[in-house]
Amino acid sequence: MSERPTVIAIEGLTKRFGEITAVDAVDLDLRENEFFALLGPSGCGKTTLLRMIAGFTGPDAGRILLDGRDMTPVRPNRRPVNLMFQSYALFPHMTVTQNIAYGLEMEGCGRDEIRRRVGEMLEMTELSPLKDRKPEHLSGGQRQRVALARALVKRPRVLLLDEPLGALDKKLREQMQLELKRMQHEVGITFVIVTHDQEEALVMADRIAVLKDGRVMQVGAPRELYEYPASRFVAGFIGKMNFFAGQGRGAEVAFGDGVLTGTAPGGVELAGPAVAAVRPERLRLAPQRPEGSLNAVPGRIVDIAYHGQDLNVHVEVRGAVDSAGGEAGARVLVRLPAGEAEEGDWQAGQDVWCCWAPAHTRVLAM
Repeated sequence: MSERPTVIAIEGLTKRFGEITAVDAVDLDLRENEFFALLGPSGCGKTTLLRMIAGFTGPDAGRILLDGRDMTPVRPNRRPVNLMFQSYALFPHMTVTQNIAYGLEMEGCGRDEIRRRVGEMLEMTELSPLKDRKPEHLSGGQRQRVALARALVKRPRVLLLDEPLGALDKKLREQMQLELKRMQHEVGITFVIVTHDQEEALVMADRIAVLKDGRVMQVGAPRELYEYPASRFVAGFIGKMNFFAGQGRGAEVAFGDGVLTGTAPGGVELAGPAVAAVRPERLRLAPQRPEGSLNAVPGRIVDIAYHGQDLNVHVEVRGAVDSAGGEAGARVLVRLPAGEAEEGDWQAGQDVWCCWAPAHTRVLAM
């Protein structure tokens, strides 16, 4: 698939609050009709970045281009973007229809045009049966859809969403993730979402920017970030990851009495402290070391947790560390599918070997 044209280009964007640099020289391109996620821990600068795109916060340096036009000095109400807040900010005294129509009325649209466009939004968001209700008589998911319809009815070039699913329970969040993705495809505009939920970003986004301390650590498609993280931070932040600490030697890590082989970001030859990173679902257990296995470490099962569709086996391995560099109780997580778990009949206290393929190993600097 050919690369989509850029809608918003962010160049060297920087924002400081006193001595704190919230956004630090960020460069990003947001493309036509894509679902883009700004992902990172609390305080990483993602909401500040979103507010600068919307125009509610001014940058200290850098600029924001929309379709090649510098939007940095343009006021929020003059930008072809719309920001949907986590609180939804619906008018409690208005019906669903009136809430959706409000923005068009403020723009002076004709009555027939408002009726037609609001009707389209009611149908697309499946709110037609609820059009005469007020927000107090709607569920959390229904209020979320009203806020989304109100934002989309104005046909913005880009829709910005700040933690839009944060107030919903887990089951409803999962349902609305798919709903948001469906609507984005139907309306065909660029969505930019701020979230700290890794699974949410992986499910919805076409591309993700991972932020830390105001800087972009890596940008890529969900599978790229999950399978090929460029740094230890990204590897540890997105999903579960096991780390085996040792000395880097090219694309290998000296670990225990042997070496663990993998690939390094960009083919960089590492030297010095490094980790071999591998996902829990890539590990397999064996009672003895399999012949010809390149990556294998001995350990002892300390805990087993049943999750229905899979089994989480915690194995004590000397030299394993957590994502922050601590000893993590020297534990490694092995995630086995239910069928494979039944065949193994693993027990706590059992001595085992954790084995995996070099293709599933990422060698990263400490």
